[in-house]
Amino acid sequence: METPAPLVHLLQALEVGDLSAARAAAAALQRSDPGTSQLAAEVFHELRQPLLGVKAYAQLLAEENGPMGPLKLLLAQVERMEQIISDFVRLSSDRPAPQQRLVLASAIWAAAKLFTLNPDSARISLEVDAPENIAVQGNARLLEQLTLNLLNNARDAMSGRGRVKVLVTQEGPVTVMYVADWGPGIPADMRERIFEPYVSNSKRGTGLGLAVCKRIAQEHRATIDLAQPNVLPDQPPPATVFRVAFPATAETTSGTRKRLLIVDDETIIRMVFRDLMGKECEVLEASTAEEGLSILKQGPVDLIVTDKNLPGISGLALAQQARTLSPGARIILMTGYPSLGTTQEALELGVMDYLLKPFDDIRQVRALLRSALSAAPMPPRSVSARRVDVIDDNPTSTRTIIEALARMGLEARVIQTPEVVALDAPLAVVVSWDFTPASGRKALELGKALAQGAPFVVMVEHLTMETTLDSLRAGAVGCLPRLLFDPPALSRELSRALKMVTT
Repeated sequence: METPAPLVHLLQALEVGDLSAARAAAAALQRSDPGTSQLAAEVFHELRQPLLGVKAYAQLLAEENGPMGPLKLLLAQVERMEQIISDFVRLSSDRPAPQQRLVLASAIWAAAKLFTLNPDSARISLEVDAPENIAVQGNARLLEQLTLNLLNNARDAMSGRGRVKVLVTQEGPVTVMYVADWGPGIPADMRERIFEPYVSNSKRGTGLGLAVCKRIAQEHRATIDLAQPNVLPDQPPPATVFRVAFPATAETTSGTRKRLLIVDDETIIRMVFRDLMGKECEVLEASTAEEGLSILKQGPVDLIVTDKNLPGISGLALAQQARTLSPGARIILMTGYPSLGTTQEALELGVMDYLLKPFDDIRQVRALLRSALSAAPMPPRSVSARRVDVIDDNPTSTRTIIEALARMGLEARVIQTPEVVALDAPLAVVVSWDFTPASGRKALELGKALAQGAPFVVMVEHLTMETTLDSLRAGAVGCLPRLLFDPPALSRELSRALKMVTT
């Protein structure tokens, strides 16, 4: 079959990197019959592979020779070609993407992370206000793309430094996402045509981004339009505000079933959990970590129970990556071969419990799962405090901890009695397992109570599997041997354990 002339012109323009000619050819191609557009989408899909190779080797050359001007330009052009291809394929496709109930904030934060990876975004101050309790029916990947396109559009409209804000709110039964920027605004003669392909007042964009946003919104039965600047309370008001309104659904966030993901290569184990919890929550199953990560990319879950020893990616690696894909999920690790090293790793990853196979009492397992699924999420904390409460009555180790914290720029408040009235929440707590007035698990309870939601680290004279497991189950972020550190070494270990609050 002879290739249509507009497609030939488009491929030629892409091959030489002539984006103006590519836009013109793509416009002509879009005006042709639907069969030609489908052919173009298929050809574009095939073009992604050679573009991937070109991009990879250009990046390798840049590593060897430094960020030279021609290589930077080459990479920039390849990335723009990739964006043109992705956008056109999305516009040309008539196949609906699968949808499910998901937290909108997860897709927004995923888009925000991709946005910040672009060097051009360094000049933009990005603010995100997206509550974790607002859910919509949708496709996580497409909602991420919609948000990213709006962020990129806002950035490209501003030539210098600027500000972009994403706000998610509930307006009656309707979920609304606003994306606002304080740039030059959209000319009046373009406002009616802004969602048409190839309409853009930016020299940097492809002219397809907002058209793709409209297509994605339509797939979600949502509307996207320009809102009045005064719709947000900010002063001065933004220049441009996009409003995406998602339809109300019969199922509210509070009424959704909790989602439990079981990852184990043993079919019988997955069956046990399905029969154990299937009537109380939605049970998702995966036999490998790769399958589990694929499920997490489709939407957040409330609890992940994963075997440590999996074929391919390990359960610990899954737990680490799950923190990015489903930040609100709690994680429980299972193993038939416990070790101090892996328990320490689990502790550092924020794993909430370590189930040992075979289970002693399946009823205790069910109680643990119920507790994890019903626990309320931790509220966001202010990290302006620089005080760390130190619960220790050993003079030698206390001096070491104080000096180690001072090296981190933190102030220590030493506590030597369990009869303490809690002050305002500290930045963190360091508690000695061997605290004489309340040792062992009582020390953990004291440390957790004084932390008031802040992270706490356990110092122990003799590091064992039992003390590490107990610390993990109490919610500690680290369990360190108490007397084996000089101040510089302890400072490094505390910095690593408290990385989420001191950076």
